[in-house]
Amino acid sequence: MPMDNQDDMPSRPPFWNDPDKRALIFQVIVLAAVFAFFAYIFSNTLHNLEKRGISTGFEFLNNEAGFGILMSLIPYDETYTFGRTFLVGLLNTILVSFLGIIFATILGFIIGVARLSNNWLVAKIATVYIETFRNIPLLLQILFWYFAMLPLLPHPRQSVNLGDAFFLNSRGFYMPAPVFESAFLWVLAAIIIAIIAVVILVRWAHKRQERTGQPFHTFWASLAILVALPLIAYVATGMPLSWNLPELKGFNFRGGMTIIPELAALLLALSIYTASFIAEIVRSGIQAVSHGQTEAAYALGLRPGKTLQLVIIPQAMRVIIPQLTSQYLNLTKNSSLAAAVGYPDLVAVFAGTTLNQTGQAVEIIFMTMMVYLTISLLISLFMNWYNKKMALVER
Repeated sequence: MPMDNQDDMPSRPPFWNDPDKRALIFQVIVLAAVFAFFAYIFSNTLHNLEKRGISTGFEFLNNEAGFGILMSLIPYDETYTFGRTFLVGLLNTILVSFLGIIFATILGFIIGVARLSNNWLVAKIATVYIETFRNIPLLLQILFWYFAMLPLLPHPRQSVNLGDAFFLNSRGFYMPAPVFESAFLWVLAAIIIAIIAVVILVRWAHKRQERTGQPFHTFWASLAILVALPLIAYVATGMPLSWNLPELKGFNFRGGMTIIPELAALLLALSIYTASFIAEIVRSGIQAVSHGQTEAAYALGLRPGKTLQLVIIPQAMRVIIPQLTSQYLNLTKNSSLAAAVGYPDLVAVFAGTTLNQTGQAVEIIFMTMMVYLTISLLISLFMNWYNKKMALVER
């Protein structure tokens, strides 16, 4: 049997001619260059700060702030530290972003479906809404609501009275504030149990419908569970909840909760502006579903509302969700425009007032950027998970 001749074996090419090794070398070079660039920037910044006698570090967070904040979700006054101002601004940013996403989503879905309505007037109103609000800069809309619309509301003494509990005027919307007793923890536990029970019920109904084809209307059953169980716990624990009602004292209201005009203007502008883009996303998602799906649903006897709910929307979501994620991220970042009307969000309180008082520009801007980056990544992670959950399963 002839022996293999080593000279006949193909020789390995030099490593610089190997595509895989060459790609690896290029990646290492790029990463090293990026690292060196940022290391130079960091070193140069520290050197310039040292030359100007500006101290670095995060010790300033423990210093007393010495200034008030218009709105705070947690206890705060002038004696608290700059670390507390950071937390106050962060919570205010999360509040307006969370509420804005909810309101913009609801309004956007309604307008998007309305634009495809067979009713000519409804479709045209939806079109005018979209083309108007998405083409006006957001900052101008915020200023419009704050300086042009909200000041038209009456003064506190002439407030719009809703049942002697809710009052609307140019200084805000006043409403009762809940006062919880210790026994209210049992009511919270009942609410959590009710939510878990509803989730289990909905999953059971879905599996039952897939197995037998028989639908189970979960709306009224879920509503009964969500109302009855906490109500029973509330009565059984002696009604451990009271309300602090707002009262007119002098020239303004005291007590209760207040939605300040700055929050109202920012929330209205963010919701209305973003909803115009979401409406177009919803419209395009619905139109991406084959019309044959609608005809098949009608042939099975489904009404238009059920067809939209059970057939069209579930298939359209695979187109809607990725674009919806971008709008949620835009809304969160656009909330930084709150400084234009004085709403105390993270940019206004921490990257504004705190920076001016401490001079710690590098640390404060870095912390602010990391907050927005973290919030955006969390939104992206949640929406990616939801997108996978809503993906169509091929069988």
